[in-house]
Amino acid sequence: MPHQHSSQPRLSPSSDTEDMTDLSRLLAPRLAYFAGVARTEHVTRAAQEMQVPQSTLSRAMVRLEQDLGVDLFARHGRTVSLTPAGRTFLASVERALAEIRRAADEVRADADPATGKVAFGFLHTMGAETVPGLLHAFRADHPRVRFSLVQNYGEAMIERLRAGELDLCLTSPVPDAPDLVARRLDEQKLRLVVPADHPLATRKRIRLAEASDEIFVTLEPGYGLRRITDDLCKEAGFKPRIAFEGEEAETLRGLVAAGLGVALLPPPAVPRPGVAELTVTAPRAAREIGVAWLADRPDTPPVAAFKKFLLSRRGSLLP
Repeated sequence: MPHQHSSQPRLSPSSDTEDMTDLSRLLAPRLAYFAGVARTEHVTRAAQEMQVPQSTLSRAMVRLEQDLGVDLFARHGRTVSLTPAGRTFLASVERALAEIRRAADEVRADADPATGKVAFGFLHTMGAETVPGLLHAFRADHPRVRFSLVQNYGEAMIERLRAGELDLCLTSPVPDAPDLVARRLDEQKLRLVVPADHPLATRKRIRLAEASDEIFVTLEPGYGLRRITDDLCKEAGFKPRIAFEGEEAETLRGLVAAGLGVALLPPPAVPRPGVAELTVTAPRAAREIGVAWLADRPDTPPVAAFKKFLLSRRGSLLP
């Protein structure tokens, strides 16, 4: 393999980001060629193994050395051997190529129709009963599909959806944004939860305005249920006096049981002692549950299958 240095200026590593990007762009296509020649120490044999013309491989190695500004090979007729710089470079190249192979295997595995992965987000209140039931039903027909599950409040899940960390999420309220696609799946009635020894605990139904003098415990600002609570109280003609803000509906139910306030909450997965749960007759107290995904992002086969399954549960999502 003849070795002729070009008169063109060589690229050398620099702190300048643009120079480093240019260097990476020039080197990357030739790294696998370099590893093949280094492994066989013979250009002809490497060209045969990689099924590329020998002339192409020879030119690629010369250009690689020119771009780096160092000799990677010592030439001995038709054979080559690595220089000390070549051995140093090879160690890093092999790690880089192994990482690329690992990443390629991972993304192919995640997209496999039978064994791929779905990154699925959902509200904390969906975690005890709704989501386990959904996954059990889905895996009856897709037993090997894997899931990465994320529980969070609605706005945080939308952020992770936009960041590409989630494929789908169950959320409330159902988002309305140009970069998202959202479909309403079900509706969940909210109840006014009061301590078991509260004067209202003997009631079955209540107008929310009757609770205007009560102390409320709620989720923190940013949670969809908090926004719904504020809106319902405003519609009922009052602003709730809030004593405690939390992150979990069941924690709020525990605070109510301890006599620390009342709360508007969805039904529990199992009845909680120490509280009474009243139907709110006015205003209409309910929250919509929907599924959202990023618009214009193609689905892998397992994501498409799970999305189709969720949409088929419209009206029967909740237990």
